[in-house]
Amino acid sequence: MAKKRDPDKSARNRIIKDLKERLKALQPDVLRTTGIRSELSLNAIIGSKNDEYLDLKNDVINSDAEFINKWLSGLKKMSQLGDDAAIRLVSLLRANNFFKNYLMLYLKRSFLIHFDELSKKRPSLDKSEIWIGQENANYGLFVTPRFKDGKWENDKSEIRAFSYGYWTIGHVLSTGLVIPNKNKKIEFKDLDQLLIFFTETLVRNSGSQYEYDIADQYAEFVKNSDNPLNIPFMIPEFRYLGIEKKHKYRLDFMITNPYTLERVGIELSPWSTHGYLSKIGDLTQKEINEMALDNFEYEMTKHKNFFKRHGIFSLIYTDSDLKDCKKLFKEDIQPLLEVEQPVTQISFSIMEEFL
Repeated sequence: MAKKRDPDKSARNRIIKDLKERLKALQPDVLRTTGIRSELSLNAIIGSKNDEYLDLKNDVINSDAEFINKWLSGLKKMSQLGDDAAIRLVSLLRANNFFKNYLMLYLKRSFLIHFDELSKKRPSLDKSEIWIGQENANYGLFVTPRFKDGKWENDKSEIRAFSYGYWTIGHVLSTGLVIPNKNKKIEFKDLDQLLIFFTETLVRNSGSQYEYDIADQYAEFVKNSDNPLNIPFMIPEFRYLGIEKKHKYRLDFMITNPYTLERVGIELSPWSTHGYLSKIGDLTQKEINEMALDNFEYEMTKHKNFFKRHGIFSLIYTDSDLKDCKKLFKEDIQPLLEVEQPVTQISFSIMEEFL
């Protein structure tokens, strides 16, 4: 079946085409009155400055007006710092209406061409790497991984342009998982290989039957999806201290919405591993209560710290929930995986019709 076209994207492409034609019509007057030699030189004078006038690594820009405003603000700042190219552009803008009109159309078209990446919410650099797994079997998941000076890092210049949804199945298939402090990766040739590694290596090593059952439910859900690459990767054994060897806390699972980047932790807390007190035969009730309190405080501190450090709210499931992992997955976890891209604030169909 042919993929259904996005009418809003089609409208955007038509607007871009119209802007290109309007720019073409303006070019002779712009070149004649500015002394700029060619279309190539003209576009280079404008387009080559985006990285200098805009914070493309961090800014999320949702409209052409916002894009133009930020670009002009950057231009003004650079001209005030004495940058020759910026001073020339400011002079042309103030003295030449042909150039001014051309620049505004050019910037609007530039925004529309790069709309998806400019308007996409993206992780900050410190949240662009995740470490998962057990102490001696841990792996890193990066957005744009590169090995440099003996360790892994993100190529921060490419984070914005990353083609897959952040922290999705497509993301993991694209980047693989990195081995700490070694120029080695675990790469996956297809979805089946990734899901087998997920269930049989990442999750099974935890030793929790409940985690294993939930992982199986997740794998089946992904396999049966019409668009598995867009499904959030259910990150197992998320490490609180990242790559640091000394272990403090781990979350059983963590899911990130690829559009909003909101994070939700999933913690399976059966009494047998999170509350049961052994060897208490010779203890007083007071001592038993103190032990139980210590356990409770540890668990609550863990979840408070995950929120403070990583911005993760955790859903905690106890024995009554874990009696039916299939039901738990379907009712509580599956909705977190069925994410949809928020409706954009800009309707290009409306713009095309009325503007």
